[in-house]
Amino acid sequence: MPKRIVFAVWGSLGDLHPYLAIAHELQARGHRCVIATTKFHRERVEAAQLEFAPMGPHLDADPVLMKRSLHLRRGPRFLLRDLVIPYTRQSVVETMTAIAGADLLVTHPIAYGAQLVARKTEIRWASTALAPAGMFSACEPSVRMQSPLLSKLEAAGPWLDRALLKIAHRTTERWTAPITKVQNELGLASNGNPIFEGQFSPQLTLAMFSPLFGKAQPDWPPNTVITGFPFYPEAAPMDAALRRFLDGGVLPVIFTLGSAASAAPRNFFDESLKAIARLKCRAVLIVGSLGPNKFSSGLPANVAAFPYAPYDELFSRGAVNVHHGGIGTTAQALRSGRPMLVVPFAFDQPDNAARAGKLGVARNLFIHQYKASRVIRELEPLLKDTKYSENAAAISEHLRNEDGVKMPCIALEKLLAS
Repeated sequence: MPKRIVFAVWGSLGDLHPYLAIAHELQARGHRCVIATTKFHRERVEAAQLEFAPMGPHLDADPVLMKRSLHLRRGPRFLLRDLVIPYTRQSVVETMTAIAGADLLVTHPIAYGAQLVARKTEIRWASTALAPAGMFSACEPSVRMQSPLLSKLEAAGPWLDRALLKIAHRTTERWTAPITKVQNELGLASNGNPIFEGQFSPQLTLAMFSPLFGKAQPDWPPNTVITGFPFYPEAAPMDAALRRFLDGGVLPVIFTLGSAASAAPRNFFDESLKAIARLKCRAVLIVGSLGPNKFSSGLPANVAAFPYAPYDELFSRGAVNVHHGGIGTTAQALRSGRPMLVVPFAFDQPDNAARAGKLGVARNLFIHQYKASRVIRELEPLLKDTKYSENAAAISEHLRNEDGVKMPCIALEKLLAS
């Protein structure tokens, strides 16, 4: 029997696309799907022929906000404490409207208002994690990856990660006071820190990444299903000028920062151009359309710049893909079969970078280390050492044999039938 399913999502395109992919498949199975998200994504949701519902906060893509949000140490506090959590009550009100007549609610990790709605209404509820770091396991070094210094302490063992998680719990308790206030108003008891264990549904959690990228851990939430990466086939065609450039010579190096970090790129594109000049390689810059584009003219013939390109087609046509390590971008880079240089800013990106490195397909360089000389030093092995391309090809084949779209649909339909 067809069901009404609401996805409560907040974030960048890398956050939105996996849910669009799953919703598309569920609609093909006869269900009716609604994407409740910020008004910034309305046009994209409706272009995907899905129903849109507003769910705040409704913030513009401000480069200043992006830059503050992507600071390695202070970014998570600013994004969660100052931008997202203060709008919890608004999120609750809008989600209540969105789930009218719904049979299932699927929540994004920081859709805190929607998680409260799920608990209050007792609707069938599935929580999600987009990256292994979002599972907050003390059995893996995800937490220490946020610090370049701590990331080197591989011999420390799980005790360090348990200690870091306890510190993070205590620190973020002050951030979540507005959530606690709304929770009390709704007559709900505490179920833990909303940023950590409190975000997960006791009914089902979808770990929306490949088991090759993140293996199940003993301290994950119960009823967790690893689904594989839910790749979203972008409808936007590749720019004809970009296609001509790609066809016009040897494989270029691709430089991109995704939809969010491209609005606050720091020195990424400037240092990339210096490295390109010294390497004398062909290159493509995907510079984004949210901020001022100073790369639209005056580039040498071996370099092309475009505001946007579909990664599922572009990445397989690069010699190396240089990117920020967002989970959506990383997944596309892994599936492309090409080596990558990952330049993490904050959040799950350092952990994603470390995992890609352990798979033998990537080298890593934090954004504050991103200087042309270091970029060249990291790119040269990726371009010349065949072990990286061989590993990348094997990973690509593995991912193409997974079905990260159908697997979550099967799990959600099983929950609906329970």
